Amino acid sequence: MRRTLTVIVGVVALLLLSAPPASAYAPVNIVHTETVHAGAYDLTVGFGTWPIRAMQSLDFTFTPDGGIAGRSGTITLSGTEGQYSEPLSRHPRKREVWGLDVQSIPAPGDWILRFDLAGPAGGGTGELPLTVLEQPGPPLALSWSISTFPLLGLIALFVVASRRSTKP
Repeated sequence: MRRTLTVIVGVVALLLLSAPPASAYAPVNIVHTETVHAGAYDLTVGFGTWPIRAMQSLDFTFTPDGGIAGRSGTITLSGTEGQYSEPLSRHPRKREVWGLDVQSIPAPGDWILRFDLAGPAGGGTGELPLTVLEQPGPPLALSWSISTFPLLGLIALFVVASRRSTKP
């Protein structure tokens, strides 16, 4: 009993000492920025991927000059697939700026990011036109079709196994 307990404590200690500290979130890598003038405010818009492609997840960051303290605003995305609006909130992995985490634009074409900001210097509106390219990779129908092959193989395996196991 004593030897077993010693082995268990040794294994747990080895696991805890050899495991590096885990970072909960990957850093936000901004590869391209644009500046938008919204009234008295200059807003730096950062993109995690450039050029932007439809259906491709990326990070957006929005940093007003002077920081986000005492400021608020909304972002509106307008384009070929409609209009989406939401309040600007802190980026979940880069808390000192506003942002959107792993968002994608639904379709290729011309889109506009509109910012309505409010703060100590009053309100302001600014727009950033974006050209969104076709989605990367093969068409979605082809991707989904190919990805179902393993599922079909698994179903066939279950059918064959069930037939063999039910025979007398």
